Amino acid sequence: ECRIAHPVVKCTYCRTEYQQESKTNTICKKCAQNVQLYGTPKPCQYCNIIAAFIGNKCQRCTNSEKKYGPPYSCEQCKQQCAFDRKDDRKKVDGKLLCWLCTLSYKRVLQKTKEQRKHLSSSSRAGHQEKEQYSRLSGGGHYNSQKTLSTSSIQNEIPKKKSKFESITTNGDSFSPDLALDSPGTDHFVIIAQLKEEVATLKKMLHQKDQMILEKEKKITELKADFQYQESQMRAKMNQMEKTHKEVTEQLQAKNRELLKQAAALSKSKKSEKSGAITSP
Repeated sequence: ECRIAHPVVKCTYCRTEYQQESKTNTICKKCAQNVQLYGTPKPCQYCNIIAAFIGNKCQRCTNSEKKYGPPYSCEQCKQQCAFDRKDDRKKVDGKLLCWLCTLSYKRVLQKTKEQRKHLSSSSRAGHQEKEQYSRLSGGGHYNSQKTLSTSSIQNEIPKKKSKFESITTNGDSFSPDLALDSPGTDHFVIIAQLKEEVATLKKMLHQKDQMILEKEKKITELKADFQYQESQMRAKMNQMEKTHKEVTEQLQAKNRELLKQAAALSKSKKSEKSGAITSP
């Protein structure tokens, strides 16, 4: 009842498992405290988990970088978020994986072990039924009982086969050989491919956002430059118009003065001519 009321779920931000106290609560207590202190987190620049409360890196990647140095490319999701611990025993099946891929891989291995146990238990049950059938057939029972036991065993074997086939189809698509021989599964490969596609899409989205931000910044700078040049041009035109008006007024005043002087000269010449005619 406690597990049903408080199931173990993954935190929306840091992706760690925690016991959920209420259905509305989707983040762990640590992330809830960090949200109150630092606000909503950003995606980590290494693992892309939305858990970077301080700076551009989550606390897990920050601590791992301090302890193990810069990250390497994860062999599964291809993101630059796998830290080499310099110890082959801590690697998962000899692979250098990031934290999320390590959890997924271990989960698949655990599921494989459980299916192996189920296969071994079902094979033991089938073997016991065969032994029981052989004992019954060798003990001198009637033909009707033989027929009944034979038909019941034959009906039971297809049931177990169909049950195993349903497990292989509904589970992680394990074949018997792969389940017993190889830890890798089609399910894990599909998850890895999907994670790789999600990471690629996130990178593309981040690049698009950066391009849009740069274009918006450039447009803002161009608008500001255009407004500045327009204001400078208007001020220059106003100054030129004022200077032109002043020059025009000066030239008109000078022109009037010259016209007055020309009129005075013509008047004096006329008076001189009239005086020369009257003198003899």
